[in-house]
Amino acid sequence: MRYLLFGGGCVFIRKGYKPKSEVVASFYAEPARGKKFENVLEAIAKESSIGTWTSLRTMTASAKKLAPKIFYFSKKKHLAKIAYPQALFERASVVQMLSSLGGNIYGMKELRNLRWLDIELPERFCNAFKGPAFGIKGVRKYFGVKDRPLLGTIVKPKVGLTSKQHAKVAYNAWLGGCDIVKDDENLTDMRFNRFERRLRETLKMKRKAERITGETKAYMANISAPAGEMLKRAKLVRKLGGNYIMIDIIACGFSAVQYIRNQDLGMIIHAHRAGHAAFTRNPKHGISMLVVAKLARLAGVDQLHIGTVVGKMHGPKQEVLQIHKALSEPMGRLKGVVSVCSGGLHPGHVPALLKIFGKDIVIQAGGGIHGHKQGTFKGAVAMRQAIEACLEGIALSEYAKKHKELAMALKQWC
Repeated sequence: MRYLLFGGGCVFIRKGYKPKSEVVASFYAEPARGKKFENVLEAIAKESSIGTWTSLRTMTASAKKLAPKIFYFSKKKHLAKIAYPQALFERASVVQMLSSLGGNIYGMKELRNLRWLDIELPERFCNAFKGPAFGIKGVRKYFGVKDRPLLGTIVKPKVGLTSKQHAKVAYNAWLGGCDIVKDDENLTDMRFNRFERRLRETLKMKRKAERITGETKAYMANISAPAGEMLKRAKLVRKLGGNYIMIDIIACGFSAVQYIRNQDLGMIIHAHRAGHAAFTRNPKHGISMLVVAKLARLAGVDQLHIGTVVGKMHGPKQEVLQIHKALSEPMGRLKGVVSVCSGGLHPGHVPALLKIFGKDIVIQAGGGIHGHKQGTFKGAVAMRQAIEACLEGIALSEYAKKHKELAMALKQWC
């Protein structure tokens, strides 16, 4: 085997090497002016593992064995794949993996742009994590829904409502056909809408809606806070009979997510990705949402926002589909994660969503329900009608002839 050494000589480029049980990270890398592509790749591999910018007297033979292998690179496409021995990573720690593969490498002068595109994880590595407690099958079992997408909404306006007003909006959404009502990302424990009171009032309305509709409903209370307070709020949700909690996973961090998951509270964890675009949106720099999704699955979320393709949020179709696939495909023993499509959705988007993603999704509409000209209840009815039309193979325009709520929504937004 021929080794090509650069700089300090710690990292080996092994073109054609086939990874066996390593963690594989894919990168897009643009060298800074005057820097050679191969040297830049070496710097990335070294900084994310055993090396540094110079030769080391402390470098032992055993340490050298932990050197990653740059087994594929394309200077023309600015792409590279690096295989890292599992021994470089702490067992079951998303935090340490982020510090290694998404850490100092972004600050190196050798680079103009760097984007962490993907991560491939061996089965043994994945199995060290708890992963989702419920997963796709568990979520469906909770609702008793087998053959249709779940319908969710976010109480709107995001903030400004009192606890009782919030609960009333949630009640109307459930009554109209929503399975799920959730807090938005910036609604936690506000002076005008305290967490505990909102939780009590909304869960009371949930139980009332369940009695009237005969359907299982869910309220996703946003417990996002410092970790200790998060646990306190999660336990309160459980004590009061709630079955779901929501976490802003980027703002709270993967440490907090794993901390809550590892408590085994017996509640479904809904992951909001608020803030992700700060580092995922630039196609040449940062970390891709695909990587975030895989790390979130390791951390143990049961549901995750992925984008919509057809809504208001940025997200190319191919990328969003990659994320959707990654959440359900085999990943050791880990259960699959439910994809949540949210952002600017209304009944007219339902056919496209089902065509693109299939049925194993949550269709989550905020303004597309509460903005209905006849209010929240009718807005939820219209969304449920759109889903029913698609499942029956009937065009929305045709179905709307006998369903006035859907007809009004289509006239309003399409």
